[in-house]
Amino acid sequence: MAKGTVAPAGELPIARVAVDVPLPHLDRPFDYVVPETMAEAAVPGCRVRVRFAGKLVDGFLLERAEASEHEGKLAALERVVSSEAVLTPQIAALCRSVADRYAGTMSDILRLAVPPRHAKVEAEEAKREAARPVSPTSPSEGPGAPAGNTGGPADAPAPIRPVSASESTGGPADVSAPIQPVSPSGRVPAGSTGGPADAPGPIRRARAGQGTAAGPVMDGPAQEAQGARSIAAEPGEWAEYPLGASFLAAVAEGRAPRAVWSVLPGAAHGPRWAEGVALAVLAASRAGRGSLVVVPDGKDVALLDAALTRVLGQGAHVALTAGLGPAERYRRWLRVLRGGVRVAVGTRAAAFAPVHDLGLVAIWDDGDDLHAERLAPYPHAREVLALRAHQTGAAMLIAGYARTAEATRLIADGWARPIAAPRETLRRHAPRVRPAGDDAEVARDEAARAARLPSSAWAALKQGLASGPVLVQVPRRGYLPALACQSCRAPARCHQPVATVSPPLTPDRPERPGSPRRPEDSGVSAIPGMPGTSDPAFPRTPGRPVNTGGPMNADVPGNAGVPMNAGVPGNSGTPAHAGMAADTGTDRSGEPRGRDVAAAMCGGPLALRGGHAAPYCRWCGRIAGMWRCQACGSNRMRAVVVGARRTAEELGRAFPSVPVKTSGRDGVLSDVGPAPALVVATPGAEPVAEGGYAAGVLLDGWALLGRPDLRAAEEALRRWMNAAALLRPAAELVVLADSSVPAAQALLRWDPVTHAERELAERAVLGFPPAVRMATLTGTAAGLREMAGDLRLPGEAQVLGPVPVEGARSGPEEPQERLMVRVPRAAGPALARALKGAAGVRSARKAPDLVRVCMDPIDLI
Repeated sequence: MAKGTVAPAGELPIARVAVDVPLPHLDRPFDYVVPETMAEAAVPGCRVRVRFAGKLVDGFLLERAEASEHEGKLAALERVVSSEAVLTPQIAALCRSVADRYAGTMSDILRLAVPPRHAKVEAEEAKREAARPVSPTSPSEGPGAPAGNTGGPADAPAPIRPVSASESTGGPADVSAPIQPVSPSGRVPAGSTGGPADAPGPIRRARAGQGTAAGPVMDGPAQEAQGARSIAAEPGEWAEYPLGASFLAAVAEGRAPRAVWSVLPGAAHGPRWAEGVALAVLAASRAGRGSLVVVPDGKDVALLDAALTRVLGQGAHVALTAGLGPAERYRRWLRVLRGGVRVAVGTRAAAFAPVHDLGLVAIWDDGDDLHAERLAPYPHAREVLALRAHQTGAAMLIAGYARTAEATRLIADGWARPIAAPRETLRRHAPRVRPAGDDAEVARDEAARAARLPSSAWAALKQGLASGPVLVQVPRRGYLPALACQSCRAPARCHQPVATVSPPLTPDRPERPGSPRRPEDSGVSAIPGMPGTSDPAFPRTPGRPVNTGGPMNADVPGNAGVPMNAGVPGNSGTPAHAGMAADTGTDRSGEPRGRDVAAAMCGGPLALRGGHAAPYCRWCGRIAGMWRCQACGSNRMRAVVVGARRTAEELGRAFPSVPVKTSGRDGVLSDVGPAPALVVATPGAEPVAEGGYAAGVLLDGWALLGRPDLRAAEEALRRWMNAAALLRPAAELVVLADSSVPAAQALLRWDPVTHAERELAERAVLGFPPAVRMATLTGTAAGLREMAGDLRLPGEAQVLGPVPVEGARSGPEEPQERLMVRVPRAAGPALARALKGAAGVRSARKAPDLVRVCMDPIDLI
């Protein structure tokens, strides 16, 4: 052998490696030679280092092969980082499917699926496995071992279970496994795999007569808990639903039912959803299969973690969250990978957890935007779990108080079935909802015209405090997160100079005839209507800081007697966005302003952190003590939106003998006691009250319903229902919204199903997701034109735009535009391939302009 030549391995000398390179045109496996010295360590799924384009990069070894299709010389693996098979074949197939669905690269998905390596944790786990005594009659070696069992290590990745024809999810004829009726007691019929005798513990596999391999033997606390507990087959929380017990029975029998569960409200004994999901996980464990549950945030993880501990016992599951730290999270993830536990719960990244022999995937509150990944290619946890259920033949449960249009589409297509309680049962558990924002209510209550809280809301809080805690939901965090001019109602914006300046007009960037002049055409990267400091019409003069220490319904000092809530529709002021819409960016002579500005302005919104603080800019953070309105010259401000901290401050003055607790970004409370207390929380941060809340008030409904978002009504109803579900049955709930709004009507009747079906029907008529597949392309005008020229779209595709992207915090060097492409759902894969191909062409050209591609974005409008 020549000097410097690498001796290949004797068996399977070719390694196919997924290289960690995010370029779309290189999104494929590459072949490398496995040196003889690495033949034992280079196992499929391990981490490796390879030389790619002259650089050492990371990668995952996907498989070993006898030969390569490449005719040239192959490079060799540089080294095996770890022989731990962290990428199982099932997760690799899932990553490939997710990347193809979202027009992304597999390397981007692998970063989400496999956590970074922690060498110390990996080594200590390996020592613990090596020190564990092996029984001479282990299940894999004993006479009861199924045929074909090779007796490999317990932590070897389980192969993908073949899906029978009755469980296949691929065709329209088998879109949902039938839900079989059970006995009135809810027990699984004798002889099935779901009886108590079949599963002495939640992690143990089914009996050997079913032809499945035995699971790992548990020790320590988990084994003690299993020996001390006897698992009952009662449906528990599912008994209130006609199809609840049948769903549990189907899961316990190892079938693959798919359901959308509308959870009953009421939290007298804690949230009902956590106990119900835990019982579904228990049913899957009785079938000897694993479970995976994804929830929006850490507060929900804690609730479900406690419920799983009560139902399964201590040590039978793991919780995966980012707050654990890299070492502990990797330690728990390794336990799942090696089969130590078969139940995992966590936030959106846990959707890729390598649970062995997956039998159930569940997602709670799929409408929460926290389920959408913030990193490219922006996959949604619901879609990831649906793909995973399809590939593994697992059951799927989509649970929530409200229902999304996406879940409704799954029901309409026959892919899933609804599980809901009868109306009679619902009336026993739902709170009594009372609107307080329509014209009739204002006519009856004259004080409501100038008050942020009408008398009905005050009465509900006072009555509720006599028997327990009350909940006040405020849609905005902070103190006063939005300010406006007292005189003209124009939004208060920061007009301090920043360093970013756009280039002036050039011959290659001509001004379009008849089009409005844009800030970038004048050399200013700022929002329209915000002139610079050199505008002679509006000289700067010292202004007075705002003191907002008055009572909730009183005028703000320095605001000339205008009520705090003047921006609420129906009152004397204008909405927060009215001043923005009225500002045309012209001076008093009618000419476009800002042509003579020498520096760009920040343009960020001004806010207050406290009652005795000066206004500050929420974008650049600088104090705006010298602020003066650029439209009318006034130096007085008014509050447009009141935040949670200001609300808590004013409620504390109104109820001086009652403790006030806040839950939001600064600190999220997990629970509160049964004693009377005012709990002020932002949406999603509402703590659970022991015994439930005695009353509730949902403030500023117009702020949720008036958002310029396709999902505004759906999101408002979801946030309202999540808060209302924490109240006691028949407790009074006051919502400050017009009762004629469909979302408010759905809350009054507690009917999220009809609202979701209406939303889906309207989106189908208008051509919006989920009725169609839609993609957005965001980038510079030049980049969009170049990518649009490379697109080979399906014949049914419709191109919308481009339109300017508004709301950039700091003026970009070149303005951003957005292009939208929509196709029928059947053409979604073709659209993803076209976008992937066009992105690959641009990356091969090394195009300088970045274009962000997003399939089915949640913030479409």
